[in-house]
Amino acid sequence: MQRDCIYGRNSLTRRAALTGINFAVAETGEFVVCTNEGNADMGAHLADVHIACMGIEKLVPLKKHLGVFLRLLTRSATGQPITTYSSHFKKPRPGKEMHIVLVDNGRSVHLGRKEFRNSLKCIRCAACFNTCPVYRRSGGHSYHTAVAGPIGSILAPNLDREKYGDLPFASTLCGSCSNVCPVKIDIHEQLYKWRQVLVQSGHAPLAKKAAMKTMTWVLSNPSVYHGAGKMGRWFMLNAPFTVNNGMNPWYKQRDMPPVPKQSFGEWYKKNKK
Repeated sequence: MQRDCIYGRNSLTRRAALTGINFAVAETGEFVVCTNEGNADMGAHLADVHIACMGIEKLVPLKKHLGVFLRLLTRSATGQPITTYSSHFKKPRPGKEMHIVLVDNGRSVHLGRKEFRNSLKCIRCAACFNTCPVYRRSGGHSYHTAVAGPIGSILAPNLDREKYGDLPFASTLCGSCSNVCPVKIDIHEQLYKWRQVLVQSGHAPLAKKAAMKTMTWVLSNPSVYHGAGKMGRWFMLNAPFTVNNGMNPWYKQRDMPPVPKQSFGEWYKKNKK
C-alpha cells in the first residue's frame, strides 16, 4: 500500500510516464501492459507523454494469440486466472503523445546463437524462479543482474561473459526449471552449455578449472574414487579440523553432516544378495 501511495503521488505531478510492455501485437499495432497494482495505468493515463519500452522478442503475430499468452503468463506466475490489470494501448489520446521503444540490447546476437536462441521465448512469468532450489535459498540480489534466477543465468552471460560468467554455475542442473517453463525453454540444458562455452573461452576461474580437472580424473577411475571416499570419511571422523575450518566457505554457515560408516557402493556390495 505504501508503494502504491508513493507511485500515485508521483503520477499526479509528472508529465511523462515510462512503462514496459508484456506483449505487442503485430496484426493490430497494440501493446499490453500487465500489472496487479494499477500503477502503470495511473501513470500512463495521467501523463501527457507515454513512453513504452519493449524487447524485440515481445511481439506476437495475431491478436488471437494474445489471449493464450495472457492466461499463460499469469497462471505460471501467480496462479491467477488473469492479471488484475491487462491494459491495451493502441494510440495516444487526443493532444497526448505515445512512443514505443524497441530494445535490442544483445537480443539479436542471442538469436544468432543456435544453442541459446530458444531462451528468447521467455514471457517473464518467473515460474523457474519459484521452483529453483538455488534461487529460493539465495534470492535475487545474489545474481547481481536485472533478470535473476535460472533464465537470467542464461541471458546475462550473453551481455557480459566476464561479469556474469559465474551465474551458469549457480545451478544444480536438476531440470525443474525446464519442467515448469510454460513455453518449453530447455533452461538446464542451456545452463550446461553456457558452462562449456565459458570454460572454453577462458572465462572460468583457474581454481575452478583445476578442481574440475581433478574431479574428472577421480570420477573416471573407480579405484581412485573409492579410495578418495574412504580417505575423506577417515579424515572427517578422526581429523575433522581438516574440513571444519574457516577455509571451507560451506562450513561457515552450516553444520557438517554425520560421517557415514560406509559408502553406498560398499553397502550395496555387502547386501546385493
